Amino acid sequence: MRYRRFGRTELQMPVFSCGGMRYQHGWGDLTMADIPAEAQATLENSIHHSLELGINHIETARGYGTSEMQLGEVLPKLPREKMIIQTKVGPSENPQEFLENFEKSMSFLQLDYVDLLAFHGINNQETLDWTIRKGGCLEIARQLQKDGRVRFLGFSTHGTTDVIVRANETGEFDYLNLHWYFVNELNWPAIQAATRNDMGVFIISPTDKGGMLQTPSEKMVELCAPLEPMQFNDLWCLNHPEIHTLSIGAAKPTDLDTHVASLEYYDCIEETITPIEKRVRAAMIETWGADWCENWHQGLPEYFDLAGEINALEILRLLTYAKPLDLIEWGKSRYNLLGNAGHWLPGQNTATLNEKQWLQLQSQIAKHPFAARIPAMLQEAHELLKGEEKQRLSQSE
Repeated sequence: MRYRRFGRTELQMPVFSCGGMRYQHGWGDLTMADIPAEAQATLENSIHHSLELGINHIETARGYGTSEMQLGEVLPKLPREKMIIQTKVGPSENPQEFLENFEKSMSFLQLDYVDLLAFHGINNQETLDWTIRKGGCLEIARQLQKDGRVRFLGFSTHGTTDVIVRANETGEFDYLNLHWYFVNELNWPAIQAATRNDMGVFIISPTDKGGMLQTPSEKMVELCAPLEPMQFNDLWCLNHPEIHTLSIGAAKPTDLDTHVASLEYYDCIEETITPIEKRVRAAMIETWGADWCENWHQGLPEYFDLAGEINALEILRLLTYAKPLDLIEWGKSRYNLLGNAGHWLPGQNTATLNEKQWLQLQSQIAKHPFAARIPAMLQEAHELLKGEEKQRLSQSE
């Protein structure tokens, strides 16, 4: 395993973290009597294997169903000082509700303290305000720090880049969890803001949200050889020193192994990934042209500034990567969440637009360099990616 300084926390963070969203048994708050022995064994074996590999950062959340409770059966039996434990609790308009949820997390985990506590889902200005305002959730968390129950504070986000940057620039947070990987470079300004503030940077779901690379398309397999597609994505992310750790959402122990095997190339990342990246980007350019691939997102309005709250940024991102790389199932999984995921994936897809709103949208993007192309591409995305409406796996995807 390799380790990186996790910003001003000074923690030596493994470049891979063991995410706790996939190996749990269920999404509700059950009792241990409801957990099959086989399911508990899968989780415990995943934790043991993670530690054997040097992945000593274990990450979970109050919103991950039975994850905290199941972890509470194994973590107290392990050397606490050798582990970095993170949980996440959603901010609330009522700070006492935040505190109650934190207490529930700790009772499930059966630990005296967590190293990292994240405000889970600072996805818009409202949730940021709930956290940082006078008398808000942050004040509760500061007291928890004073009481020795939390070491460092951060936040997890699916928000727009501007919200993330504002949160970073408050100076209140030691680290953040956010989305950024090969098929989603839009949050780079937020990572730069985190670096300026010496914050730890944790990448959420680079494999699944990063293209469903655990079940890659044949085209991606061919383009990324001799690496596995998720190994290419791992190394592409780690080639940026601003990134400190990538989450592996392991459903079983062996899910960790392919990622760790990529570290064979850790000392020669640049020369390993450069020819692969050239092939992948060439496939995209062949479909869309270099100008689109480099500049499509520049100056494109956010969903809240477009007719019908169409999330054009997300839709065009999905199309830009899904079509040339044959990541259609990934694109569908994201596209059909639009309109069904609240502030975790805000905005709508184009199924809801009427003729008047289409005309309004065209007016709103009239000054964009690709104004003439975008309406047709939005329609193409809908035809390619439409399907059954999706629901998130949990309230805290």
